[in-house]
Amino acid sequence: MSRGKSWLARLGPGVITGASDDDPSGIATYSQVGSQFGFTFLWTLLLSYPLMAGIQEISARIGIVTGDGLAANLRKHFPPFLLYAVVSLLLGANIVNIGADIGAMAASLHMLLGGSMTGYIVAFGVFSVVLQVFIPYRRYVPYLKWLCLSLVAYVGVAFAVEMPWRHVLVATLVPNVEWSTAAVTAVVAIFGTTISPYLFFWQAAEEVEEQRLSPHRSPLKQAPQQADAQLAPMTVDTWFGMGISNVVGFFVMLTAAAVFHANGITNIQSTAQAAEALRPAAGRFAHFLFALGIIGTGLLAVPVLAGSAAYAIGETFRWSIGLQKKPRRARLFYATIAISTFAGVLLNLARVDPIKALFWSAVVNGVASAPIMVVIMVLATRPKAMGKFKLPLRLQVLGWGATAVMMLITASMLALLCAPLLLSGESRRGGRVRPAHEQPVGTSHQEAGVLERLQHHAAGVPLEPR
Repeated sequence: MSRGKSWLARLGPGVITGASDDDPSGIATYSQVGSQFGFTFLWTLLLSYPLMAGIQEISARIGIVTGDGLAANLRKHFPPFLLYAVVSLLLGANIVNIGADIGAMAASLHMLLGGSMTGYIVAFGVFSVVLQVFIPYRRYVPYLKWLCLSLVAYVGVAFAVEMPWRHVLVATLVPNVEWSTAAVTAVVAIFGTTISPYLFFWQAAEEVEEQRLSPHRSPLKQAPQQADAQLAPMTVDTWFGMGISNVVGFFVMLTAAAVFHANGITNIQSTAQAAEALRPAAGRFAHFLFALGIIGTGLLAVPVLAGSAAYAIGETFRWSIGLQKKPRRARLFYATIAISTFAGVLLNLARVDPIKALFWSAVVNGVASAPIMVVIMVLATRPKAMGKFKLPLRLQVLGWGATAVMMLITASMLALLCAPLLLSGESRRGGRVRPAHEQPVGTSHQEAGVLERLQHHAAGVPLEPR
């Protein structure tokens, strides 16, 4: 076996999950946050790494220990209403994300070739379903990864432009918290695109599928002597995959901060403008490389999004499931993949701006993650579910820490979003609300006015490195 094929064969669920995490929603979110806030939120990529790797390891551990995916375990150990609530949250968030990713792929191809956006949207939807139904995912995913290597260009940009590395180091190591609606929403989007519900369900399901395909592996509750042989490689695979994901995200945000924010551009308004971040390193190939990255990551992520929903629904209703199965042996499973994908296609008929759709799909994931993580942590610490393999202290700290962070930032965002409504109610009883320019500095009214002005001023893009 050649060295290249050997490397492809060693790609585990953790690496594949990490790669799918850098989907178009992630790239757009990191780009938008970097352009709007500069280096301010680089620290979130450092903080989110152990938290996302921890919760992914917990999800994978549940699958390896029990031999069942997350939804199947929820069905066995929790009331039906909780199972249906969690699966509904997952399905809703996934469809929004699928729609945003397909729209971004279509916009990227339209940027290069022109033509019909609607035609591209439908074509990508059909192509994604055909890939999943007729070609085993693990056979084509390694080749899509080569398309995603175009994202390495973001690393090149960091060394092609003038970069205040001391400032970057401080921004990475020292958290800078800004308690405004826009800033907290951005943090929710960052954590939502790194710690997403579909990743939990996908990795657990894939660990189970790999276990069932191997004649030498069994669920650890049945074969505890296999613990070291199964858990150790999974841990390395997961932390490596999540590490690659966060490194890419870090450089995308860093690049946007250096190329856009430093030159006064604080609002990315199109895929073409987002692609300009690569120009200092890629020159006239910037749009081509960006489109390759978006299409590659999109084709990698859409099957994970649709597949994780199908696994969850299939486990809920005890269907025959598995991407390695022929369509005739898992009709309802593959029908769910097709329906969720085409539901995402239909969302694009609303003609929402692709960059905004990608950003807000990350916010939706962030909001959905917190309650799902609570349920996962309760499940993973139950001796009845995990037997002797309940979570060690390290994973309890990481898992509950990640859950607490997601709950805190989500609650903060919702509180800040609701505050103007409460204030407006008070003002109707006590007097008029002054215009944004009359408000004291730092109020939500003034912030809304500033953001509105930014949206109406498209800025030029620097075409040369500084």
